[in-house]
Amino acid sequence: MKLSKKLTLNFIFSILVSIIIISFISNLMINNKFENYLAEEQQSKLQKICDEINDLYNKNGYVLYQREINSYASLENVYIEIRDLNDNILYTSNNGNGMGGMSGMHRRMMRMHNIPEGNYIEKSCPLLEGNDEVGKLIIGYIDNAYLTESAIIFKDTLTKSFFISAIFTIFLGLGTSTMLSKSLTNPLLEIRNTAVEMRKGNLNRKSNVNTSTVEILELSDSINYLGETLAKQENIRKKYASDISHELRTPLATLKSHLEAIIDGIWEPNEDHLNILMKEIDRLSTLVDDLKNSFRSEELDLVLNKTRFNMSKELRDTITTFIPLYTKEGFCIETSIEDNIEITMDRDKLKQIMYNLLSNSIKYLNEGGKVFITLIGNKDNSIIKVADNGIGIEEKNLPFIFDRFYRSDNSRNKNTGGTGLGLSIVKSIVEAHNGIIDIKSKYGEGTEIIIILPLNN
Repeated sequence: MKLSKKLTLNFIFSILVSIIIISFISNLMINNKFENYLAEEQQSKLQKICDEINDLYNKNGYVLYQREINSYASLENVYIEIRDLNDNILYTSNNGNGMGGMSGMHRRMMRMHNIPEGNYIEKSCPLLEGNDEVGKLIIGYIDNAYLTESAIIFKDTLTKSFFISAIFTIFLGLGTSTMLSKSLTNPLLEIRNTAVEMRKGNLNRKSNVNTSTVEILELSDSINYLGETLAKQENIRKKYASDISHELRTPLATLKSHLEAIIDGIWEPNEDHLNILMKEIDRLSTLVDDLKNSFRSEELDLVLNKTRFNMSKELRDTITTFIPLYTKEGFCIETSIEDNIEITMDRDKLKQIMYNLLSNSIKYLNEGGKVFITLIGNKDNSIIKVADNGIGIEEKNLPFIFDRFYRSDNSRNKNTGGTGLGLSIVKSIVEAHNGIIDIKSKYGEGTEIIIILPLNN
């Protein structure tokens, strides 16, 4: 069953049940209250008849006339009987055979509205001469005689009004529920169709809903954000595949051409030529290792071997291993390292960070190039800065410098042979230690990388 139909049926069912319950309870309570009111009015009327007959009896010199009794009985639609103290009948009205003057029209009204005819009841009150009781005044009536034609019409009108109101409310509820269900289901259908299109691969499909419901708008925005994220990931995946293919093709092509030259006899399999092949194999192995480490970046927090150690000493030792390499190329490394900074982190990952940064810097230094490394600490963090006076990075390339396989055009032109994975790996390691990495660079002047690592992880 469709959601719109289900919502409409549920709304209608709820409205119908509510109307039936409210109408039944309201009608029952109002009718009971009305009948109680009429019954009390009837008792008041009977008491008034007693009082008036007593007044008339006293005014007439303690005499009652048959004509007056008949007139009262006919006017009030009751049966009147007067007895002495010995229970002998003195006067009686002649309008009812002991049935309280119940008229034929009233009986027809009772039958028309399916109301029982009721029971004959007598009310007795004393007949007084002054303050002395001289007889009994008996008034006979039907217990539901208070249900006059006007009262019955009122009750029927009340019931009809409840019935008409219920029908009107049902139609109103039907229209309201239909509009409400459409206002809810149409945006949901749009979101569902967007999700279906995304499942089919159309990640550029957007959910455009016109609604004031905050939750549905948030759901629509979430679906659109998911589509954008998936589209970006798909583009990244395709770019990764292209870059991996490009990076692997170069050393493999070199290996193939050299081996073909040896097989064809153009090259002799001497030490120089084999060393060339070995360098290409090493380059290929490095690329594979970097690629593996790059894609394991999300798992670094699961394999970190954290220990407490002297960061200052470890940093100096790592830098010392690079000094001969820099000196050989005509470059130099200068340091300013604060002593005895203790940190809790993976010692090998710190070495890997510095290895990648120093290996990366040496590729982009000009003649007489220099790298300056500083380490300072405060209460909570250690701050490592690696600055060089190399070729720098163009401003347009800075937002992408930590992306996997990204290399700016100037680095490719320099034919450094880098894979574009070094800084991506460094960023992954830093973030795995809850740290922050930032880069500042000016093209033609140099680059500075700032790493902030918490002392206690």
